[in-house]
Amino acid sequence: MNANTEQQLLELSRQKWGWMSDRDLDALFSLFHEKAVFVHMGATMSRDEELEVIRSGAIHYKDIDIQEASVRFIDSTAILLNRIQLVAVVGGNEVTNPFVVTEVYVRQGDVWTLASLSFTRLLTA
Repeated sequence: MNANTEQQLLELSRQKWGWMSDRDLDALFSLFHEKAVFVHMGATMSRDEELEVIRSGAIHYKDIDIQEASVRFIDSTAILLNRIQLVAVVGGNEVTNPFVVTEVYVRQGDVWTLASLSFTRLLTA
């Protein structure tokens, strides 16, 4: 893959965070692969479960500060690593956590879809 494709994926990831914060379910439905998996600190969810969590406000991705982002390609798969500071409202409580988020995208034709999104909470000193 080339640098242009890398930039397109980094921008797609940034857009995804905005869509999650804004609860843009139509954009997310198009982005999330039908077989996608989402791994949070306390649960693993399907695409439909993740969309329902966002729709219902069970998790509101309030503010995402992307501190570092990188992309690696393996054939038609892209692995993005984002180091973020996430402010979210979970169960009515605002929480702030540092995460490394692993995003796996697969290319089908000319379209990249999100196949996996996993949050790994970083230990802080």
